[in-house]
Amino acid sequence: MKAKILGAAVFAIVLPNLAQADTAVLKYSEDWKSDLTVYGFIPFTTSGTSTIAGQSADIDLDLGDVLDILDFGISGRFETWRGDFGFIIDANYLSLGADDTVAIGPANLDLNVDVEQYWVGLLGAFRVASGTNSAGHAYSFDISAGARYNSLKQTFDASGGPGSGISLGGTETWWEPVIGARYVWEINDKWTGAALLDAGGFGVNGSDLQMSASLGASYKVSDTGAIKVGVRYYSLDYSTTRSDGEFAFDAYEVGPFVGYTFSF
Repeated sequence: MKAKILGAAVFAIVLPNLAQADTAVLKYSEDWKSDLTVYGFIPFTTSGTSTIAGQSADIDLDLGDVLDILDFGISGRFETWRGDFGFIIDANYLSLGADDTVAIGPANLDLNVDVEQYWVGLLGAFRVASGTNSAGHAYSFDISAGARYNSLKQTFDASGGPGSGISLGGTETWWEPVIGARYVWEINDKWTGAALLDAGGFGVNGSDLQMSASLGASYKVSDTGAIKVGVRYYSLDYSTTRSDGEFAFDAYEVGPFVGYTFSF
């Protein structure tokens, strides 16, 4: 039962950088051009391993499992460009909870797992190439680099019966480097495509590798707004040692995303 709850709670580790705010970067301008995107990710498949206090649990979640334990989540990305240089801020927050009750003789043991994750990324970006293709449609290729602050809480508590008073896990925070690359192209006057790859960690502060890849498209609904849809792969491998044992997660997930971009 404990393994089942831990497996469900690990969804908190996979709140990826999935926004593709591409309007501002697509065309060169000497004036400031900015995008603000809010978005959500819908993981159809989540698989891997979660570890709290040295106890590991396999993860195998579908969409229904994720929706059952989601308390609250919000994500956003701000991106501003002038000339070939840009600045990006990513902010993400997610809270999950899982509860269960186990009968042990005449008493009931209440089990609870709480997971809270947030991170903020600060990146500088540079447009390597831009122009128009033979059909007259614009394209742009940019790279980015910076740092990301992560906070992850994973706790397991038992109360109300034999074994009550157990409290395992806690909160870990860390900084890690992050780099990225993106290619954006106009399909027609309404549709734009985007391919994005980013990676972080590289063994710094316990984060071996945090990586995501996405392919998406945006539909222009007005001069200042666009709907974005696509598919994303995300993986994260992090581990450290706390006083109660190993605290780690190593998982990946795949699914569609949807968002809305405000341009100004």
